[in-house]
Amino acid sequence: MQARELNTRFELKGKTVFVAGHRGMAGSALLRRLSAEDVELLTIDRGELDLRDQAAVFDWFARKTPQVVFLAAAKVGGIVANNTLRAEFLYDNLAIAANVIHAAYVNRAEKLMFLGSSCIYPKLAPQPLREDYMLTGPLEVTNEPYAIAKIAGIKMAEAYRSQYGCDFISVMPTNLYGPGDNYHPEYSHVVAALIRRFHEAKLSGATNVVVWGTGTPRREFLYVDDMADACVHLMKVYSENGMVNIGTGEDISIAEFARVVAGVVGYTGAISYDTSRPDGTPRKLLDVSRLAALGWRASTPLEQGIALAYRAYLSESKQAAG
Repeated sequence: MQARELNTRFELKGKTVFVAGHRGMAGSALLRRLSAEDVELLTIDRGELDLRDQAAVFDWFARKTPQVVFLAAAKVGGIVANNTLRAEFLYDNLAIAANVIHAAYVNRAEKLMFLGSSCIYPKLAPQPLREDYMLTGPLEVTNEPYAIAKIAGIKMAEAYRSQYGCDFISVMPTNLYGPGDNYHPEYSHVVAALIRRFHEAKLSGATNVVVWGTGTPRREFLYVDDMADACVHLMKVYSENGMVNIGTGEDISIAEFARVVAGVVGYTGAISYDTSRPDGTPRKLLDVSRLAALGWRASTPLEQGIALAYRAYLSESKQAAG
């Protein structure tokens, strides 16, 4: 099994494709996108295969021998979850990456894509964040365990590529939102948290909604189906050692973003800020010039994406209640 020559297209057609983490927000978006491709999709629920269990993962790969792997499985959460469940975020994500990447190598998978996270970049790295900024400075403390696990996965994919000739690549999605998000009141990411908070305030007639932090940090947000489209595109056209950022190349302050979400949800009350809550990294904007050079740009405008995410939240909440 050798990595392909650069600039040669990888053919997905007719391949067996394993999406690890298919019930998560990123994984379910990948399934939606891959359903438009002529592939045989492989999935397995967490209750049937714990990706942290090395023996079970090796056995499943030996039986199923997927030709293509999208490694989207991870223990994920917002700033509070990352800072509170530090051991779990480190152990779980290290184990998942190590088990799946090695099993893919042993069972001669033709190609693997590892999905990282923009938190792998140093807290105070120059903006926008270029791919070669990884490991050039200290990480944001609140999500350091998760970031270290993701960095290990990236480096593992690179090492298997250089030592064994595996066609393993890594991508770095920015902050994602959309169908399948986690709306937990404490452990959710900012987009899901704000959608839920403004929706509940609208229903209850609340006159004020509290947003965590100062509202000044700037973040980049990508609709998850755009991310999935970028991943499939890169799986077909990209085969190099370095990772590729996936984002929009545009950012917005949390305060501005909160107003956009409130407008989409229909909340008309006041918005205040709990400055006792951590802000996290002051700014996270990805340099997406490498992605653009490879022929892909995001297509879902922020307000349209938030409207789609809100519609999904209403549908998913109704299903959960039912």
